[in-house]
Amino acid sequence: MVITEIFKSIQGEGTRAGLPCIFVRLTGCNLRCTWCDTAYAFHGGTTHSIEEVLEKVRALAGDGERRVSLVEITGGEPLLQPETPTLAEKLVASGYTVMIETSGERFVGALPHGVIRIVDVKCPDSGEPDTFDMANLEAVGANDEIKFVISTRRDYDFARDFVKRYQLAERVHAVLFSPVFEDPGGKWPALSARELAEWILEDGMRVRLGLQLHKFIWDPSMKGV
Repeated sequence: MVITEIFKSIQGEGTRAGLPCIFVRLTGCNLRCTWCDTAYAFHGGTTHSIEEVLEKVRALAGDGERRVSLVEITGGEPLLQPETPTLAEKLVASGYTVMIETSGERFVGALPHGVIRIVDVKCPDSGEPDTFDMANLEAVGANDEIKFVISTRRDYDFARDFVKRYQLAERVHAVLFSPVFEDPGGKWPALSARELAEWILEDGMRVRLGLQLHKFIWDPSMKGV
């Protein structure tokens, strides 16, 4: 496997935000979202065997009462690497709660039982519209999460209509609406979390507002957190 970084931090997103978590960030992505904050994972990385990855996770997780039991496999796009399902299966077998965060462009139905799938649906202003594999709507279930990263009112309208059309709130554990965080280098602006919250409330949406908690704790440009 080609790995960009493996690190321990606070989970910044989703329904487990705030919990200690081990992150395994795989290298490579076939999409180029306009607001991507992990472009450094597109290339490079170092080659590890699955056993080497497991050992690094074990070392970071610790043991006993202080053991970190939450692991997220992310990227880049982790499903580009054919070894990802095997890694996830071995982590689950080792007693970890395992999440895989994916762009939604790849089918998630073949992932091992017990893995929590966090699946993006790309909005129009991501620069990667219409990349979502619609077969994923039948593949996700009650333990999974679907996320929309929202940068504009047009993105919000798309996400709102998609949620309603496909009854996402009834399909998955949580639907996440996450406002784009301002790029530290000024490449793109933020969407106000307050503005997004007001849109959600106005429309009575059964979704969770998701903020990138780690970017409030550490410098938004910092890696490995």
